[in-house]
Amino acid sequence: MITDPSATDRIMGQFDFLQQADFSFQRRFFQSVSLINLPAAQPICQQGSQCSHLALVLSGQARVYKIGDNGREITLYRIGPGESCILTASCIVNGQPLPAFAVSEEPIEAVLINPADVVRWSDETPAWRKYLFSLVSSRLSEVIGIVEEIAFRRVDTRLASYLVQNTEPARERIEQTHQAIASDLGTSREVVSRVLKDLEQRRLILIQRGAIQILDRPNLTALSNQ
Repeated sequence: MITDPSATDRIMGQFDFLQQADFSFQRRFFQSVSLINLPAAQPICQQGSQCSHLALVLSGQARVYKIGDNGREITLYRIGPGESCILTASCIVNGQPLPAFAVSEEPIEAVLINPADVVRWSDETPAWRKYLFSLVSSRLSEVIGIVEEIAFRRVDTRLASYLVQNTEPARERIEQTHQAIASDLGTSREVVSRVLKDLEQRRLILIQRGAIQILDRPNLTALSNQ
């Protein structure tokens, strides 16, 4: 149960479905849920486990990912403020174990909803059902985009896109390890390191310890668009 007015105001401001729902649902919602805080790098869910709650993220960020038989990771999507995990919601509705892993990348504050309420509200409350469906729609497009990237684009163009999209022109720097980039792109650290070295030799980037500096954004952008 959440009774602190400042907490309820923050949650109401973050999640539109609560603003769209009637007062009766709002009251039941806050009587049923709880708040949780997690540190960064905290495992949240393990593949094959049953989902005990659905978390709605108030602040921070989590990463949902798969691990292949060869130990290679691929990031499926990230969950930020105002969002939730569609795989968790799907597993709760269908009574299936979770098919992926999740970990907090930043300290997280989240609202926890028990499985029975997730299912019941899906049947009874249009605003909640619309919220879940909108999450499924956006995440499905995101995951399809990842599949298309891996299947149809070369690693060098994908890596160039990644660097361009994850750096600000004013700073031209991304602080990320080669392994973390590989996990996001669904490839191996060795491949990422090799392609980065090639981009460095072409004077598009400068590889630094735990970071990458962009030296030539126009040509890196041109490569990303090939």
